[in-house]
Amino acid sequence: MDQLKDLINQAKSEFSQCQSLPDLDHAKAKFIGKSGAITEAMRSLSSIPKEEKPKVGAEINSIKQEIEALLAARRNAIQSQAMQSQLESELIDVTLPGNKQSAGSLHPISLTLQRVEMLFRSIGFDVATGPEIEDDYHNFTALNIPESHPARAMHDTFYIGKHVLRTHTSPVQVRYMKAHQPPLKIISPGRVYRVDSDATHSPMFHQVEGLWIDEKASFANLKGLLQDFLQSFFEDESLIIRFRPSFFPFTEPSAEIDMSWNDGWLEIGGCGMVHPEVLKQVEIDHDNFQGFAFGLGVERLAMLKFGINDLRPFFNNDLRFLKQFSR
Repeated sequence: MDQLKDLINQAKSEFSQCQSLPDLDHAKAKFIGKSGAITEAMRSLSSIPKEEKPKVGAEINSIKQEIEALLAARRNAIQSQAMQSQLESELIDVTLPGNKQSAGSLHPISLTLQRVEMLFRSIGFDVATGPEIEDDYHNFTALNIPESHPARAMHDTFYIGKHVLRTHTSPVQVRYMKAHQPPLKIISPGRVYRVDSDATHSPMFHQVEGLWIDEKASFANLKGLLQDFLQSFFEDESLIIRFRPSFFPFTEPSAEIDMSWNDGWLEIGGCGMVHPEVLKQVEIDHDNFQGFAFGLGVERLAMLKFGINDLRPFFNNDLRFLKQFSR
């Protein structure tokens, strides 16, 4: 037992020599770690006569508590010393003149959205917005997305109880069609959310979706509209687009939109004729009205417009990156 009592003086000596928390944790392990002297002493109780165990066990606990107190005191001293050193190194001279305030500027995504909205407004489109937290009906059911569709799965969608962070801005179109009778032409720009993150994907990003409902709105109108928009957005009259057959639950027929870029083709969005089931959900007579819808990624447009090859700098708040777009 005398040897155990000597541990108090040993701990006090070793703890006092520690100048950092990692060093202190290393020293702690020697005394009260899994293989420390105190732990080994507790294990040795099994070999002590039964009548002596309470007394010896109490003494071991008492020594352990003293070592823990020494440890806590030294930890507080190291933390206080570190805080004092930080305060001294970060001392500010309040008598120095203040820093000049830099002029703010719009984010490149905001600049892109401004241009998109301006171009569509110029041809008669209204801009519609809606909530970013949606219910199942507006985000999925009203858009003819079946219960078994992967988009409803937890690994694709952020759920908030019975609601979701909207996965596209199509719910805005549903709400708008319920509140307005055709003919109607709208775009619905805004933030959307999906479980995805890498150099070309982000859990939060921006979409602009378009909708045109009329008696004679056709796929030919859709193609001409998108070609004119993209040529105007990129200021390139030689830019052409093509459509590849695809599938979306809310359009039929559906297509992926590719545009010519750097001697090749680049996917830029999706589109199609509004599915009759969607028109039924919003109580629009699908025998007399038809329409088309399309969706474009705003970050994709911005990356191509400004020559950016990684999506993540848009959201890193690095002023060195953002100041490049100051006007």
